[in-house]
Amino acid sequence: SADQRRALRKGLRTLHTLEIMATNIYKCQITAKQCELNTQLTAAMCNEMTHTQDFQTKLYEHGFRPSKLRWTYWMVGYAFGLGSRMLGTRRMLQTGIWTEQKAVHHYGQLLVSAQWDDDTRAAIEKDRADEYGHIERWQYYLDHPEAVCG
Repeated sequence: SADQRRALRKGLRTLHTLEIMATNIYKCQITAKQCELNTQLTAAMCNEMTHTQDFQTKLYEHGFRPSKLRWTYWMVGYAFGLGSRMLGTRRMLQTGIWTEQKAVHHYGQLLVSAQWDDDTRAAIEKDRADEYGHIERWQYYLDHPEAVCG
């Protein structure tokens, strides 16, 4: 139905733009220093890039296009990433946790907002599980500052 297609388009566009934002947050938080935190930030950025591709693929599979306003999420990602980096490692980790918690919340809402096909539902659930992993990782570094590069 038309309502169902609108819900699918809205959900896929939302996930796509949020993943663009998350990718840019991590991209801007990575420094030139060789340390475990930068390795984990790089891995998280790459993971978010795969999520972006997942949802861009799903948009096209369903006959939709990405949002014309996705560049705004790109800019917000840069602002959050650079801003948190300038405020220090603790703020970077807190920003990562906050962002991932918002993503998990959106994933949960979107899972119930539309009738997803099995492949798309599986992709959404897999990506949401990845976000939980990011939250746990950043929380570990907050709880163990000695493990963070100085």
